[in-house]
Amino acid sequence: MQRNSYWLYWLHTAASHWPASRKKGALMLCDALLLVVISGLTLFVLTPELTLLQWGAAWLGSLAAAVGVFHTFGLYRQIIRYITEQALFTLLKAVLATTFLWLVWLRILFPDWPLFRLGLAGWVFGVSLVTLVGALRFGLRALLWRPLQHQYSGRQAFIYGANDAGWQLVSALRQSKEIFPAAFVDDDPAVIGKEFGGLPVYAPDEIPLLLRRYQIQEAIVALPHASEYKRRQVIERLTQHNLRVRVMPPVADFTAGRYLPRIVREVDVGDLLGRNRVQPDLSLLQRSVAGRSVMVTGAGGSIGSELCRQIALLGPKRLVLVEANEFALYRVQQELLEMGFSALVPALGTVEDQPWLEGLLAQHRICTVFHAAAYKHVPLVEQNLISGVRNNVIGSARVVAACRAQGVSRFVLISSDKAVHPSNVMGATKRWAELITLAAAHQERARGNAYCVVRFGNVLGSSGSVVPLFQRQILRGGPITVTHPEVTRYFMSIHEAVELVLQASSIAQGGEVFLLDMGEPVAILDLARKLIRLAGLSERTEQNPDGDIEIIFTGLRPGEKLHETLVIGENVQPTQHPKIRRAIEPFWEEAALQPYLAALQQAIQWREGESVRAVLFAILSEKTPFCAETPPQ
Repeated sequence: MQRNSYWLYWLHTAASHWPASRKKGALMLCDALLLVVISGLTLFVLTPELTLLQWGAAWLGSLAAAVGVFHTFGLYRQIIRYITEQALFTLLKAVLATTFLWLVWLRILFPDWPLFRLGLAGWVFGVSLVTLVGALRFGLRALLWRPLQHQYSGRQAFIYGANDAGWQLVSALRQSKEIFPAAFVDDDPAVIGKEFGGLPVYAPDEIPLLLRRYQIQEAIVALPHASEYKRRQVIERLTQHNLRVRVMPPVADFTAGRYLPRIVREVDVGDLLGRNRVQPDLSLLQRSVAGRSVMVTGAGGSIGSELCRQIALLGPKRLVLVEANEFALYRVQQELLEMGFSALVPALGTVEDQPWLEGLLAQHRICTVFHAAAYKHVPLVEQNLISGVRNNVIGSARVVAACRAQGVSRFVLISSDKAVHPSNVMGATKRWAELITLAAAHQERARGNAYCVVRFGNVLGSSGSVVPLFQRQILRGGPITVTHPEVTRYFMSIHEAVELVLQASSIAQGGEVFLLDMGEPVAILDLARKLIRLAGLSERTEQNPDGDIEIIFTGLRPGEKLHETLVIGENVQPTQHPKIRRAIEPFWEEAALQPYLAALQQAIQWREGESVRAVLFAILSEKTPFCAETPPQ
């Protein structure tokens, strides 16, 4: 750890964990050391012939005067992290009183001093004291805020309402460590200017000063007992500032259960599955996107939109959003703009339009493409075979072809565990997309371009995840529908999955199939039961007929498997990231793949569903001719 980082860590630890008495003692010791310097230099300049005993007596007098006055004026009751410029006036008064008492002490010690020397000593001592003591306190404030500003950048908030509800909210926020409560705001004159629960209380007209001082971007209104009119007034006042405003609902709505679904936070994968998340490598996150022009296809989808959010935070030169759904494109565009990222290009269109894609790639000089556009709902794609194959297979082929034509240096296909030994149309289309990408990758690698596949299982919170479905069913009072009592799936949070995709894209050299560590497969039946318990309810069974939520089994859907796997074969190697592995898998050479692709396009053109299905699975049933360990030259 660097020396500066060590001292910042020490200061932050002291401010956070030391008892008040220890912090007060440390500040008094600092003041005592400053008084050694100030009184010593003052007396040395004016009377260098003083003996050590005389100097010690003068210093002890200054120390006694300063500590007594500072304590009386409340300078040791202030919380340094929240000290304000208004404290300078208090400090000035305390220094004047200290200087007067010190001069009285000097008059007693040195009665033969002329008034001129005594006045000069008082002036030098007073100016030095107010300067150094003020610098000490405001310097410490700046140092104490540095680690917090780094840790909670963009997530500082103030609480409107210095009351019991506000204090409980502060306690909860401090425990979660996701949003840092910096201060209270209240319009009650009885609490303004005081400290409540260790936080300063500001008046509403001081909000602009508060926003500048603590870089606050969020306000939380904690007035659960206030009238609707009062809350509306406060919200209107806060929205005049560039703030995200959230509200604690009124007590009556809590007791009626009206807001219960909203106050329960979204279930995190760690709560349900006990996953240990690995801290991302910032250099790997940035390498393939920072300072580059990046394109994301399927930008409005679950994975695509999260890719856009994380890429926007990594400093790309430009971000092109390709999306066929107008509303989804508008939504992700607005979200990025609200984040403060404006270097984006919304592109409304389909990935099947290769000339249009090539125009976008050329116009914006795209360096990196993340291909997330796909139909992924197994039953829907099964029932709409031609549309699914056209989008997932033909669309992927045209995206890859457009990238190759325009010399894109890095291409990442977002794939699925359903592509491994597929038993349904959706999985088969994703496997085709993998084969198309790998065939191109082994050609592009010779040109110095890195095309790769990243394969993972289900993500919590996505449009196709069972968790939102189960939560909706619980809110409706059940039943929860599970396809089979033995069905298992891999799970990961969207945020973690996208972090790993970005890091895998930086590791890629071309032709890899990266597998994200999904942990152990989860029994869907166990997941449903955990969600029922997390909602404070019980399962209704024959043994417990008075339970709240029943679980019923609907049977496996067409093409659905009991268990999914991430690997084709057994040859899997580690990478430099503990959560990313590299699979050595066979592939089709581009020349061998082309006849199958042409036959598939012909069957789609003739709208022959059975022929499309036959060609789709024909290539998957044959032995793959090439091994990735020995790619064709």
